[in-house]
Amino acid sequence: MDIEALKYPIGPYTPIKHPDTAILESWIKNIENFPSQLEDLTKDVSVAQLNWKYRPNGWTVKQVIHHCTDSHMNSIMRFKLALTEDLPTIKPYFEDRWAELPDDLDDDISGSMALLKGLHQKWTTLLKSLTPEQLAREFIHPEHEKPLSLLQTIGIYSWHCQHHLAHVKNGLASNGIYQ
Repeated sequence: MDIEALKYPIGPYTPIKHPDTAILESWIKNIENFPSQLEDLTKDVSVAQLNWKYRPNGWTVKQVIHHCTDSHMNSIMRFKLALTEDLPTIKPYFEDRWAELPDDLDDDISGSMALLKGLHQKWTTLLKSLTPEQLAREFIHPEHEKPLSLLQTIGIYSWHCQHHLAHVKNGLASNGIYQ
């Protein structure tokens, strides 16, 4: 498999500008189901397997899991800012640097898994409650040239969940060859 396919195992994110209700519901379902899907994949893995990479020069399985917790905590905060402020500018973070901090290098993923479960339960409760007017609310991400709506962001994070789920699958299937 080529590096690009390992980096983007489900393909790069492709925005859907005007998703219908069925697409929105499927996105929210992806976000809702992510922690249980991740738990199913990792419930019987060894510490050695958690340290396998999904591609050369990529993160380890444990770093992907810890990253998802970091990223999704940031995302729910962005949703809340957009729902309570007028066009807030969010603070980006250096995910590559965060992935090298001690908590993201920890072989014990139980804390991140517990946090993901609670976070996604809370997040999907919020997502399912959003009105069309709320879905249209926006925030500014300093790395992009235009505001992002909450609707667009749901699509991005649905993809993000599936993208990293595939990374974990690939990492576990790699048998440690990308070390």
